[in-house]
Amino acid sequence: MDISFRNKKLEKELSEEKKLTKIHGSLRAKKIRIRLEEFRVALCLMDFWPPKSGPGRCHELTGNRKGQLSVDLDHPYRLIFVPDHNPMPLHDNEGLDWSKVTSIKIMGIEDTHG
Repeated sequence: MDISFRNKKLEKELSEEKKLTKIHGSLRAKKIRIRLEEFRVALCLMDFWPPKSGPGRCHELTGNRKGQLSVDLDHPYRLIFVPDHNPMPLHDNEGLDWSKVTSIKIMGIEDTHG
């Protein structure tokens, strides 16, 4: 899949090894690198559809985060992203069509429960 970032600052934070480890610590930095590589080699978001989502537990968020998705890092932190398509690929029932999501935008690293 194609990966973009919310802004240049976030792209630099997650792409430069020293900066990544300094900001997030070695464990979370390792998990961020793993998740980004998983996204890069995937053909589409359907590769992460449960039960294939594995330890990342990729899922759509709800409530005020509707339209966003996340994958687990180190508890309670998650990598937050959105499909980067216009128009958004939807099923007839208006749900996201994971099989047509081939580009994502990384929005940040957050504790979604905090």
